[in-house]
Amino acid sequence: MKRRKFLQSAALGGALAISKPASLLAANNAGTPEYAPKEFELEELTISELQVGMKAGKFTAHSLVRRYFERIAEIDRSGPKINSVIEINPEAEAMAAAMDQERKQGRLRGPLHGIPILIKDNIDTADRMMTTAGSLALEGSHATRDSFVARKLRDAGAVILGKTNLSEWANFRSNHSTSGWSGRGGQTKNPYVLDRNPCGSSSGSGAAAASNLCAAAIGTETDGSVVCPSSANSLVGMKPTVGLVSRAGIIPISHSQDTSGPMARTVSDAAILLGALTGADGNDAATKISAGKFFTDYTQFLDKNGLRGRGWELPGNRLVSTIASIS
Repeated sequence: MKRRKFLQSAALGGALAISKPASLLAANNAGTPEYAPKEFELEELTISELQVGMKAGKFTAHSLVRRYFERIAEIDRSGPKINSVIEINPEAEAMAAAMDQERKQGRLRGPLHGIPILIKDNIDTADRMMTTAGSLALEGSHATRDSFVARKLRDAGAVILGKTNLSEWANFRSNHSTSGWSGRGGQTKNPYVLDRNPCGSSSGSGAAAASNLCAAAIGTETDGSVVCPSSANSLVGMKPTVGLVSRAGIIPISHSQDTSGPMARTVSDAAILLGALTGADGNDAATKISAGKFFTDYTQFLDKNGLRGRGWELPGNRLVSTIASIS
């Protein structure tokens, strides 16, 4: 069962109306949709499903990048203007082509090979994209080397599609800051209800993943900035234990709380993404405690029956069976 069917089942006709993001809930005064996106071939496809498609020759990494770029142009830059992507990576198509060439040569780096991922704009990338934390003060700033997270993604074969908007300075600028707004990127919208809070500060990563603008996304959290936008955008978000993922190359707030983490549409996708990010790093002393303890494959711990008997039952066990079928 797909994620949105699960959400519809969970809502059970209550006050929360779950539909396609950026479509039926953007209505005019007459109650009719102002905008309905075109059918999207990659809608709700998981990382594993994208890999199956590439293996079968249905997709290539390059074609996935092009399709996601088209989707961004259609609903993020125009249409409902979700405004979740602050910058497109001009090197993404070349990265994808390189991964396609490796695939043709029989070299597969792992489950993220050729998979387009968006990352938050406080994470350094040594490329033509800026790292600004959404601030005009850092506009034009280019990192001289990749963050640990960006390097791990590249090593895993992921294609860094672009950077996402955020609450400026990851919300570390005011006691009354607005979630999802930055001076450089403007206001990110919640794709399910366009005038509602997308939650911050990884609001762009949350809205983009929910809207199928990427396969999955990376956010960062000090206190709620991964899990809150994941909740608001109906995603799986994880804040790893500090030290599991290196913070080197990420604009900091709190030495004792900061970390990056995966934001995805399914539990399995979040597990795949987490496994690609772990590792000890000499540039972040906190990661020393994870040496010998981290895993590079967290999918081995997935349990489709993990929520049975945990109080989620509904008449006929519909909700439990629905949760168990999500992968």
